[in-house]
Amino acid sequence: MSASAAKVSRKELNSNHDGADETSEKEQQEAIEHIDEVQNEIDRLNEQASEEILKVEQKYNKLRQPFFQKRSELIAKIPNFWVTTFVNHPQVSALLGEEDEEALHYLTRVEVTEFEDIKSGYRIDFYFDENPYFENKVLSKEFHLNESGDPSSKSTEIKWKAGKDLTKRAGQTQNKAGKKRQHEEPESFFTWFTDHSDAGADELGEVIKDDIWPNPLQYYLVPDMEDEEGEGEDDDDDDEEEEGLEDIDEEGDEDDGEEDDDDDDGEEGEDDAEDD
Repeated sequence: MSASAAKVSRKELNSNHDGADETSEKEQQEAIEHIDEVQNEIDRLNEQASEEILKVEQKYNKLRQPFFQKRSELIAKIPNFWVTTFVNHPQVSALLGEEDEEALHYLTRVEVTEFEDIKSGYRIDFYFDENPYFENKVLSKEFHLNESGDPSSKSTEIKWKAGKDLTKRAGQTQNKAGKKRQHEEPESFFTWFTDHSDAGADELGEVIKDDIWPNPLQYYLVPDMEDEEGEGEDDDDDDEEEEGLEDIDEEGDEDDGEEDDDDDDGEEGEDDAEDD
C-alpha cells in the first residue's frame, strides 16, 4: 500500500470514529433526559406514598389512644414502674445520676402525644407526685417543625425547691456516706428539659418516643428475666452438688462394705480358735 493510500485510510477511520462518538454522546444525553423524567415520576409517587402513609399513621394513632390510656391506668398500680423502666434502659440509664433516680421514684406517669400532623412534632409529659425536689406536678417537653422544616423545642420551667436543683449538681463525686464514687456523676437527667441546642436530633426524646413508649413493659421486666436465668444457674449448681454428695455416699457405702467383710473375717477367726 502506498503512503498516500495509508493516509486516506487513516482519515476515513478517524472520521468514522468521530461520528460514532457524536452519536454516542447524543444517545447518552437523550438517555439522561429520559432518566430525569422517570426519576420525576418516582419522586411524585414517593410524595404520594408519604401522604397516604401519614394518613394511615394518623388513623392508627387515634385507634391506639384508648389502649395507651388503659395501659397507663394499669401501670399506675405498679410502684416505681417508670423509674425501673428508665434504669433498665441502657441509653437512658447512662444519663441518670444517683439523685436523678431518687427524684424519678416520684414519677407516676409518662405520656407521649404525637401532634395531629405527625410531621409537625410531638410532646412528652412526665407526671410527678409531691416530691422534695420541685413544685411542678407535670414536666413537659415539645418538639416542633415549622413550615420551613426547621426544628425547635420548648419545655416546662422546673420550679426547684431550695437547695434541690439537680442540674447544678452534675459532676459531683461523693455519695451520701461521703465516700468518693468510682466514676463521675453524669450530667443530670433534668438538664434535658433546658437543653434546646439540637431539637432536630434529640436522642433522649427519640428514645422515649420510638423505643420506650411503644412497649415500656419489656424494659420493666428485664431484671425478672435476669433473675430467672440466675435461678437456672443456681439449680444447675445445686444439681452438681447433689451429684457430688451421691458420689461420696456411694464411696462411703463401698468402704462400709469392706469394713463389714473385715469384721466377718475376724469373727470367723475367733470361732475357729474356740473349736480348737
